Amino acid sequence: MQEIDKISGLPKDLFDINKITKEQQKIKIIVIKRKFSKVVTIVSGFEDQETAKEMGKEMKRKFACGGTTKGTEIELQGDHKRKAKDFLLSKGYNEELIDA
Repeated sequence: MQEIDKISGLPKDLFDINKITKEQQKIKIIVIKRKFSKVVTIVSGFEDQETAKEMGKEMKRKFACGGTTKGTEIELQGDHKRKAKDFLLSKGYNEELIDA
């Protein structure tokens, strides 16, 4: 028997709620300069900490850089503004809602 979604009342196999929320999230990407001329890219606007943590882990691996996740905000060492935007687009986020 199929699982029924409590919110919509439809079978869970019909749609992916995560894809719908990705399309509506407003993501902000900024690059700032810290102490000793260190550049940091900050990606913020994720809905929950788990998503941010997973995305941060993938970004660090893909961009070959260090970084951390603080709440729903990802900090990457270095200037990765364009790479981060391309990465988010490949994951299904809406280009119009990504502020880079």
